[in-house]
Amino acid sequence: MGVLQNISKALGLNKEMDVDEYMNTVDMENVDLLHEAADFYVKPVALESEADAKVIEDELKQKNIILLNITPMMRNQAKLKAIVNDLKAFVTRINGDIARLDNEKILLTPKNVKIVKRKRA
Repeated sequence: MGVLQNISKALGLNKEMDVDEYMNTVDMENVDLLHEAADFYVKPVALESEADAKVIEDELKQKNIILLNITPMMRNQAKLKAIVNDLKAFVTRINGDIARLDNEKILLTPKNVKIVKRKRA
């Protein structure tokens, strides 16, 4: 074994890690602290109450992109529909965009960021 391999082994750097394990590490929760500040962020938000809509609007005003998880609100379809309609009206007013990615996720973008909603052939 070479010198670098011995050092790597001593530091625990030779362990192979799969992608799932890497993405679930505690370090990933603090990724913003490890990197330089960015102009804009993609932020995951769980829609748990009507108050979260205000948080989403504030984030969009700061030009951040929102990946919205609607699962917590799915038990109240009427409230979910009202909140999503309000968010849709908001992004339209600010010249942003909104698109449903799947049954549980909605993507919202700030001013002048548009989502391609159909595939090109």
